Amino acid sequence: MNYEEIHQAWIQDHLNRRKGERRSRLERGHGHGERLFLKQVWWPLRRNFDHLHPEYEVLDWRNRSYFADFAWIPGNGVKLIFEIKGYNIHVRDMDRTKYCNELNRETFLYGMGFDVNSFAYDDVERRPELCITLLRLVLGRFQPEKAPVQRAILLEKEIIRLTIQLAGSVRPIDVEHHLEVDHKTAVRLLQSLCKKGWLVPHRRGESQRITSYELARGGIDYFS
Repeated sequence: MNYEEIHQAWIQDHLNRRKGERRSRLERGHGHGERLFLKQVWWPLRRNFDHLHPEYEVLDWRNRSYFADFAWIPGNGVKLIFEIKGYNIHVRDMDRTKYCNELNRETFLYGMGFDVNSFAYDDVERRPELCITLLRLVLGRFQPEKAPVQRAILLEKEIIRLTIQLAGSVRPIDVEHHLEVDHKTAVRLLQSLCKKGWLVPHRRGESQRITSYELARGGIDYFS
């Protein structure tokens, strides 16, 4: 089957398992932006719709139903929500009350164990490659079921994330504490990233002793 057939079969499967407002919402709510996200971002990266739920119903802090564009729930406590936000609806036409409600809802969902991730419609349409990189970065926090990754690579990814969090500069002791490894292992991983061109050692004093490591280029590029 081609993409359109697989997508239609996936939607039909969810329709068959829903009734009432949940079914109606999927029929109405799975629109152009959501379809574009699947076709230009999700599918090129994942090549399947496993564990992905369109127009996923959750309750907000007022006990009112809210339908997220997508929820990815692969198990083991992982619950991610993905929203495709157009400028008109979510910025230009939003009043103060709607703005407050949206922020409150996202905070409430986080408290309920969901990580909320938003993609701008304009980026989905015009810069899908950026969205793919960001999606890969998000999903990369969770080990893929069908893609075994060497432990060293997973540790390197965590070091890049840590370096970005620390404003682009990381010390061996930061890596030791974050990854719970010994000093020798931390230095070895940092040096490996230097050899690959992702980090640059920062030297200080007359002895030119390496005191930290800095990003050599845009950190997000590592996840492309």
